[in-house]
Amino acid sequence: MKRILTFITIISLFTACTTEEVVEVQNNFIAAQSFERTVDLVAPNYEQTFSIPTNIELFETDMVLAYHLVGVDADGFDIWRLLPDTVFTSTGEQFQYNFEHSFDLITLFIDAPSTFDFNSLLQGDTLDQTFRIVILPVDFINSNNIDATNFSEVMSYVK
Repeated sequence: MKRILTFITIISLFTACTTEEVVEVQNNFIAAQSFERTVDLVAPNYEQTFSIPTNIELFETDMVLAYHLVGVDADGFDIWRLLPDTVFTSTGEQFQYNFEHSFDLITLFIDAPSTFDFNSLLQGDTLDQTFRIVILPVDFINSNNIDATNFSEVMSYVK
């Protein structure tokens, strides 16, 4: 009987701690942080690497997402696409804006098949490209079933 009571007590403590952590995060609304960079993706590598700002609290388990600003709608609101973002050229070729990250570094780059002619890229494809980087705590995202492909939903959790 003592073993059963001990087991129930341990399970109750574990459950209580887990729930309190999630509630605390939700009440303080510390869900996500973001920043933007406007970069030129030019030869020879068609990439830019930069550090995540030091004022953003970062953990190894955080999820890092990148969105590409692709325009403005009729009401004046920005239109963002989750990376990778595939672009079709006027010649029928395609390339992607993509990213990779290590713990505190982000690399934004243009990715294309080996047969792609990078000289065919227009200045509008490579210059002044704006990206928003969003850092999301994985536990919070998983517990709230957030759709990372929905920019508006993600941004509603950014402080």
